[in-house]
Amino acid sequence: MNIADRIQQLRKIKGISQEELADTIGVSRQAVSKWESEQSIPDMDKIITMSDYFEVTTDYLLKGIETEKQTAETTVNAMVFMFVGTALSLIGLLVSCALWYEQQIPMAVVYGLVFMVVGCMVFGIGWTYSTQNKKEAKRYFWTTNIWLLTFIPLSAIANVLFAHNVAPYPLLAGQPLILVSFWLVYIAVCLCVVFVQVKGRRQ
Repeated sequence: MNIADRIQQLRKIKGISQEELADTIGVSRQAVSKWESEQSIPDMDKIITMSDYFEVTTDYLLKGIETEKQTAETTVNAMVFMFVGTALSLIGLLVSCALWYEQQIPMAVVYGLVFMVVGCMVFGIGWTYSTQNKKEAKRYFWTTNIWLLTFIPLSAIANVLFAHNVAPYPLLAGQPLILVSFWLVYIAVCLCVVFVQVKGRRQ
């Protein structure tokens, strides 16, 4: 791996585009493109700026010599926390629905939301300290979890307003028009978030 490969790898780990890196260190996007395609080599002041930005040593950029800290950090992948956070949200939804089905107690909603909050915290903290796949993990987390995180709150609101009860899933079987409206609102909210995330990926 040469300096061109290391710059490209560090940029991708950071989850930024060539243009974003160029803006950060004060060069044109074409300059970054030339560095990564081995058409030119960055000046020493730009190497120092990049080492500060990527939190690596200049020796690593120039020669590939890693410190112990860097070696440890390369194992922290944000996708792991995305999966753990999503799993906790899913468990929260299932536990909440099962508890309500068995006992019909409003606390079922609280238990489900607690799992989801913990899942979001695990992802958020893990994502903050991760060094790999941060951008992808964030996108996958929200495009997946929006379907889980909004279901209980929207169901609880609909049930309070129209079924006069608090439950983690809609209790509106006797009100077909309201039930259809609930699903339309739920799907619309989730698709809006998914659209924003997909659009952000393409920019």
